[in-house]
Amino acid sequence: MTEHTLHQEGHEVPTVFTQAQLGWLPWLEPFPEAELTERHWAGLVDASRAKSPYFMLLARDPDILGARTKTDKDIFYNPEAGLPRAERELAAAAASRLNGCIYCASVHARFATHFSKRGDDVQRLLDLGVGADLGPRWNAVVAASVALSETPSRFGEEHVAALRAEGLDLAAIVDVINGAAFFNWANRLMLSLGEPELPKG
Repeated sequence: MTEHTLHQEGHEVPTVFTQAQLGWLPWLEPFPEAELTERHWAGLVDASRAKSPYFMLLARDPDILGARTKTDKDIFYNPEAGLPRAERELAAAAASRLNGCIYCASVHARFATHFSKRGDDVQRLLDLGVGADLGPRWNAVVAASVALSETPSRFGEEHVAALRAEGLDLAAIVDVINGAAFFNWANRLMLSLGEPELPKG
């Protein structure tokens, strides 16, 4: 059973990393859906995101939200060359695990499992942390993501060499960097604005 604690009027907040689908509870008031303008809808990019408290909170600055969302989509959904989707998600999951963002880790771990079919390895990352042995290639992706997340200056030639040794070309290495760097920033934003919650029922 997932460990959890009670926050904010009975909401159950998970305290362990999981691949389960979680909710997210903002500490600030999201933008009201009824007040969305064309500019806000453009910033959301996907209309379905109007149902997300996180994106509706960020919709208070729709131009920045739009830039953020398009960057996110290009990093993870652009299929042209570079890293397989599973390992882009692994980079984001590793950054999120290091930073303690249970919500982001759950999302990207779930995607990493879906695209890689290596659910046991993904769960090992969540359970044991970023030092878990996931095999040489995934270890190299995690190590690079961790170095970038701890402080960008820690990422260096040795990480590039380790990635190249596992067959990653320049485009794939850039994808590792982008996935980790974007979520290193996104984790900090999400952690400062709210907390994950277990689904009701």
